[in-house]
Amino acid sequence: MMQRRTFLAASLAALAGTAVLGWRLWPQGRQPLLLSARDNAAGEHFAVAYSLSGEQLFATQVTERCHDVCMHPFLPLAVFVGRRPSIESYLIDLQTGQLLQTFSTPSNRHFQGHAVFDARGERLYSTENDTDQPGRGVIGVWQLDATQRLQRATELSSHGVGPHQLLWLPDGETLVVANGGIRTESGSREELNLDAMEPSLVLMNTTGECLSKEELADPMNSIRHLAVASDGTVIAVQQYQGGMQERIDLLAVKRPGQAFAVFPVAEQQRSSMQQYAASVAIHAELRLVAMTAPRGGRVFIWDLDSAELRLDAPFRDCAGVAASEQGFVVTTGVGRCRAYDCRAATIRMQPLNLPAGLWDNHALLV
Repeated sequence: MMQRRTFLAASLAALAGTAVLGWRLWPQGRQPLLLSARDNAAGEHFAVAYSLSGEQLFATQVTERCHDVCMHPFLPLAVFVGRRPSIESYLIDLQTGQLLQTFSTPSNRHFQGHAVFDARGERLYSTENDTDQPGRGVIGVWQLDATQRLQRATELSSHGVGPHQLLWLPDGETLVVANGGIRTESGSREELNLDAMEPSLVLMNTTGECLSKEELADPMNSIRHLAVASDGTVIAVQQYQGGMQERIDLLAVKRPGQAFAVFPVAEQQRSSMQQYAASVAIHAELRLVAMTAPRGGRVFIWDLDSAELRLDAPFRDCAGVAASEQGFVVTTGVGRCRAYDCRAATIRMQPLNLPAGLWDNHALLV
C-alpha cells in the first residue's frame, strides 16, 4: 500500500510540474476565472469558465445538470459535481475545457452535489446517498491515478442523513459535513421524512471517525451549505422545510473550540429570506461572509466576527457567491451577474459583462 501511495504521489508531483508550466500558457495578468454550471435556453447543461470581463474560455456540454465545482489543488483540473440525485460527475481540463472523464456512482448510490479534493491532490471526497438504505449518508472516496482518472477507492459514513456540502478545515485532515437530514430515494428529489428529519453538522477525519456531531434546535431546519474561514470558523446556512410563519434562523456558526450556534441576524433580514438560504462564501482577508437568498431575492454581507450587517440588497434569483480579490461575485438565474467591492466602508456594486441568467446555485473563482 505504501509503495502504491509513494508511486502515486511521485506521479502527481511530476504532473504538477508540467501543470505549472501549463498554467503559464494563460495570458499574463489574466482576470480570475469564474467556474460554474449553466444551462442554455433549450435546457441543455454545460460546465463553463468565463473571465470576469465576459470572455468565454469554455462551455462544455455535459449530460446531467451540475451543482458545485471543486478544483484540484495544483493541477488545472476541476470536477463539476452532478446535482442531486445525479449519478454522474465530470472531470474537466481547465486549460482546454476538454471533458476528461465522466465518472459514475455505484449502482446503489447517487451524488448529492458537492465534492472536495484533498490537499495532496490524490483523493476526491463526494457526498452521496445510499439508495439501498435511503437517506444514509455516504462519503465516496475516489483515487486520482497517474493518468488523471478518478477511480472509486472506498467510502465512509457521513454519520448522518442526506449529506450535502463538505469542506476541509484548515488542518487539511478534518472534513466538516452538512448532513441535510432529508431522506430521498434513487432518482428522486422528493422529501420522504419531513416529520422525522435529522440534520447535523459533523466533523470527521479521513479514516471515517466522527469527531463531533451537533444539531440545531429545529429538526426541520436542513443544514445545506458551508463556508470555512482561514481560522477554522465554519458558517452553515439552512433551508427550512416547515411553514413560512415560523421564526427560524437560517445562519449558524461554529467557531474554533465553541459549540455550533445561531449566527445573529436581525428580524428584517431573517424574514426576507423566505426560509431559504442558498450559497454562502467567506472572504478570509476582509473577514466577511456573504449569502444569497434567491426565494427572497436578496443578497447579504455581514462582518464575520461582529455579525454587523454590511449589505442587504435586492437581487432577483441570486444564485452562487464566491469570494474575489475585492469582495464577492454573485451569479443569478435570471439577470446580470454582479461584483461587490467590499474594501471601503460603503460596498459598491458593479454589473458584470457575463451571459445573463441560467446560472446554477454555486460558483468558484480561480
